[in-house]
Amino acid sequence: MHMADALISPAIAGTMYACSTAAATYSIKKVRLETDPKKIPVMGVMGAFVFATQMINFTIPGTGSSGHLCGGMLLTALLGPYASFLTMIGVLLIQCLLFADGGLLALGGNIWNMAFYGCFLGYFLIWRPIMKKGAGKGKIIAASILGSMVTLQMGAFSVTLETFFSGITELPFSVFVGTMQPIHLAIGFVEGLITAAVLVFVYESRPELLMDVNAKQSDGRFSFKHTVAILCVLALLIGGGFSLFASSHPDGLEWSIERITGSAEIESAGTGPYEAAEQVQESTSLLPDYAFKNSDSLLGTSFSGIAGSLIVLAVCAGGCYLFKFFRKPKTKDAR
Repeated sequence: MHMADALISPAIAGTMYACSTAAATYSIKKVRLETDPKKIPVMGVMGAFVFATQMINFTIPGTGSSGHLCGGMLLTALLGPYASFLTMIGVLLIQCLLFADGGLLALGGNIWNMAFYGCFLGYFLIWRPIMKKGAGKGKIIAASILGSMVTLQMGAFSVTLETFFSGITELPFSVFVGTMQPIHLAIGFVEGLITAAVLVFVYESRPELLMDVNAKQSDGRFSFKHTVAILCVLALLIGGGFSLFASSHPDGLEWSIERITGSAEIESAGTGPYEAAEQVQESTSLLPDYAFKNSDSLLGTSFSGIAGSLIVLAVCAGGCYLFKFFRKPKTKDAR
């Protein structure tokens, strides 16, 4: 659901950058007050995991469309709304600059559409209320599916609103909404199943890693290090191997545009801010479309998945130290 620059006007793009920046600033302020250093490796590894899984488009049967994990609901269940939102920014930023996935002008909108709803509303409206009276596998599965479906619906609707208010395409609002919402409902359901599978694994392995779940360290099957290591290995396997089997069908947004216009892509104005954004992406995207430049080699996809995962891990974990996140709590002198 990464928006291209051709869908959004500079005014709406600026507005969405301002909204996303405000949410990020507040999140930084909140995370700097947290005192759980164990979240640093989790933030890095789960950022890499979301990046890798976003490379795998799964086919929606009978539609000719595909979808991929957004990841906001998954991250917020493990990191809380603030750290998860910052992690999603790291993922989307690397995707945009290094792989030219989503427009640079539209990055503020993509952060809002793909991260804000899943991380904030997914946590405060769905995850925390469901876990309030005790966690269990059934509740985790329900929260994962419901949260993924609801927040992806909101993200898809935001895309149509941003496109409508931009007024630079000929996409009819009512038709665009009527096409976007049903396909993303199906995508959200599959994302919910994937999210549930990962969170149930964490619940059985190291339940105290989940937000609002009261559990002792002795309750899990694996140690903290082993659980994080398993998730890290899975991220590298998914990015470097399973990504080769991703669906070739257009994703929900591209499919919706193609159903309306006959083409999955819309040409941008190509002047002013659009041209500047394109030039920046051309200079930073070393692996455009997750491949080596001017090459169709599958090696490029595997390399992109592994390299991208490691870069996201480094950015997310390194950002924690740069912004002094998750400081250890000060202990009083016992003397």
